[in-house]
Amino acid sequence: MASGLDDKAKIEVLTRGIERRLGELLSAGVTIVSIRPIAADRAEGELKHVGYGEPLLVEYRGPEGEGRAVFRTAGPNWFGHDRRSDRAALAMLAADTYGEIPDHVRVLDVGALGSGGQIVPLAGTTELYLITTYVEGELYAADLRRIEREGRCSALDVDRARVLAEWLAALHAEQVTDPPEVYHRAIRDLIGSGEGIFGLVDSYPANCPIDAARLARLEQRAATFRLKLRDKSRRLRRTHGDFHPYNVLFRRGVDFSVLDASRGCRGDPADDLAAMSVNYLFGGALSRSAWKNGLEALWRSFWTSYLDRTGDDEVLDVLAPFLAWRLLVVASPVWYPSVPDETRDALLRTAEYALDAPRVELERLEAIAVSA
Repeated sequence: MASGLDDKAKIEVLTRGIERRLGELLSAGVTIVSIRPIAADRAEGELKHVGYGEPLLVEYRGPEGEGRAVFRTAGPNWFGHDRRSDRAALAMLAADTYGEIPDHVRVLDVGALGSGGQIVPLAGTTELYLITTYVEGELYAADLRRIEREGRCSALDVDRARVLAEWLAALHAEQVTDPPEVYHRAIRDLIGSGEGIFGLVDSYPANCPIDAARLARLEQRAATFRLKLRDKSRRLRRTHGDFHPYNVLFRRGVDFSVLDASRGCRGDPADDLAAMSVNYLFGGALSRSAWKNGLEALWRSFWTSYLDRTGDDEVLDVLAPFLAWRLLVVASPVWYPSVPDETRDALLRTAEYALDAPRVELERLEAIAVSA
């Protein structure tokens, strides 16, 4: 939200905020003598650089004489700090860890800047929180569990799969104008982040029935997609980022809301498609009758509706690593400890097929996943 203040006014607000905050931290009255960039090639008093991550030397006077402190923000870059949340994590991690290192500078405070330049302290806090609105509804996962249990679906179930696909098609229709590095990050996070393929492989316990060498080979195959997808940045779209059945709430009919948009809401549409559709395969792998009399219809309604609405035939060329990621989740003994070993094997064989195939064929996915 815009503050309505010009840069000069924001600098004045910031200066007063630093002065007040230092006084609180030192339990004494403090007067700011000067604030200037530490970098030698910056002009004295060039406070506007605070928005670009320049460290500022703060000279102040208090009851015990003169003192110095450094005020710094983190600037955006393409090394995992392009989002505001990345830079917040840097500051919080520094506050939590600097004190563990001998001879390190001490952290006096950590906080955030308000839209008008004011200081919002976070020192002494524990976990960050989020307050959202509340919506009624039942998790879409409950629909899928019912179909698995009863072995059949209703016309409404098929309609809901169609509506979810159409909702994604509308969301993905917006081609965002972010630079290619945003797409590159989405692929990098898919492969190598703690929530991505590498993190999931790490989470498989040592005594699980899945052979470690098999997981390593799967991980290595997935890593090859880093370069394969590098020139696909034109596919960057607005995405939900975690579009699975536990993040969709249905009310009556096809009316629904979504929860927990993730991963910067930017990426390849294949991410959202894999996140939802793998759950139809998962249910079919658990119960062939549920697949034949219910989940197969949902799977086909979902994919047909999306492809018909978007014409994005290329998505099947890039789907593999996204599908493998989500299959690693549902095959995981950590996330789903009661899944039979033969089902886990079928899910991982499906991931292996996708990663090895030059192009994913939906019919082959069905045949492999539901073969157990």
